[in-house]
Amino acid sequence: MLTLLLLAIPLLGAGLLFAGGAKNARTIALATGIVELLAVLGAWGLSAQGQTELLSFDREWIGPLGISYAFNLDGISIVMALLVALLLPLIVYASFNRIYKHPHYFYGLMMLMAASMMGAFTTTDGLLFYVFYEFALIPIYFMILNWSEHPNKSAITLKFFIYTLFGSLFMLVALLYLYNTAGSFNMEALYAAGRSMSGTEQGWLFAGFFIAFAVKIPVFPLHSWQPSTYDAAPTAGTMLLAGIMLKMATYGLIRIVVPALPEGVTEYGTWALVLSAISVLYASGMAIAQQRYKLLLAWSSIAHLGVLSAGILSGNAQGLQGGVMEMLSHGILSVALFFVYDIIESRLNHDHMDKMGGIREVNPLFAFLFFALVMGSVALPLTSGFVGEFLLLLGFYQVSPWLTAVAGLTVVLGAVYMLRAFQVMMLGSASESMRQFAPLTSHEKTMLGICVALVIALGIYPDPILSLANPTVESLLQGLNR
Repeated sequence: MLTLLLLAIPLLGAGLLFAGGAKNARTIALATGIVELLAVLGAWGLSAQGQTELLSFDREWIGPLGISYAFNLDGISIVMALLVALLLPLIVYASFNRIYKHPHYFYGLMMLMAASMMGAFTTTDGLLFYVFYEFALIPIYFMILNWSEHPNKSAITLKFFIYTLFGSLFMLVALLYLYNTAGSFNMEALYAAGRSMSGTEQGWLFAGFFIAFAVKIPVFPLHSWQPSTYDAAPTAGTMLLAGIMLKMATYGLIRIVVPALPEGVTEYGTWALVLSAISVLYASGMAIAQQRYKLLLAWSSIAHLGVLSAGILSGNAQGLQGGVMEMLSHGILSVALFFVYDIIESRLNHDHMDKMGGIREVNPLFAFLFFALVMGSVALPLTSGFVGEFLLLLGFYQVSPWLTAVAGLTVVLGAVYMLRAFQVMMLGSASESMRQFAPLTSHEKTMLGICVALVIALGIYPDPILSLANPTVESLLQGLNR
């Protein structure tokens, strides 16, 4: 029943926001996020005590068709629920330095999106996963359309919506094909059905699922919607996209593709691994070429998620564990680095890096906190970024050492563009305009401090997350061996 509570809390928050009007909208949204986080931590505690009866729910929805309201919180699902519940109040809190028109609608849409993503991460019904996966498009579509100041927001949001919606149809077709054999959309039934098929059938199904997920991850060459959408979205919307929404696709690789289609991944997955490696090189090169900080972060996200996709598709314990850890780490870092953009843009009204410089001279605390986040992004040891990327590359190495060498360049190239950005923006002598750069507010210090603390804490002691996910990872791999 606790799984239903995780869906009910943001839905209730959305209802209160839509009905309550603009007054106290931010407070209601933040309170909703905090209550959601407490509920997830409670679920983690019950899981640790072995009290799993409250962590699952299964009722028939359309019984004759094998469709159920089925949810379960296992190790991986709890980590992903933690990702949503941890980032939701942070994103709401980060938005406090912005004034939005009709804030009750803005935060209400945010709550609806959180509920949809929470549903995708906790359901054990394949069709419900597809429903939640698609529904998350609707709130972010309206958030960008109504609160973006980008001059081409209508064209960008239309491309984003159509592109991702069309890509998801490949997943729907693959799910229906599995259902035709399984007779149910229950995940375990889908696993059994997929494993019973020939290698050729699994190969075609793998192609369908991967195309759908590759659009949303995104993986080259299906990435073209992402940089412009990140650029057009309000900062809170970009945080939701980069921090949480894209993880539904990589989670789908772990939850559906790897356990259901092992032969398809092994025999026909090389092209997907090659595309993931190309994503790393291409996106890193594009990030190096950027002059604007927000677009640099957009391309950086594609590069990191290319490694994430490749590591998961290695189909071994290290790859899956690294995938879970990297999804959590990348989510925290994405929110923090886009908040850095928000701080800079709010003061300078632009994010052109070549027009900055010397910020450290007038605001050393901001430069220090930003540098700590940069170190996490380039996977410095003792940061959360190192743990996830090390495990991903270790898992990928067991499949293809040569492609791992290519994908591993993300560490080197990431250091090139992130350290270059830090140097250009923060170091040097401050110009007269930079000397007007306002000190950090207490709100901004708190937000950045929390994010830096999480990055360092997960880097120094990642065991609670890895130990939580490990039993589910082992269960999936044992299923493959059977």
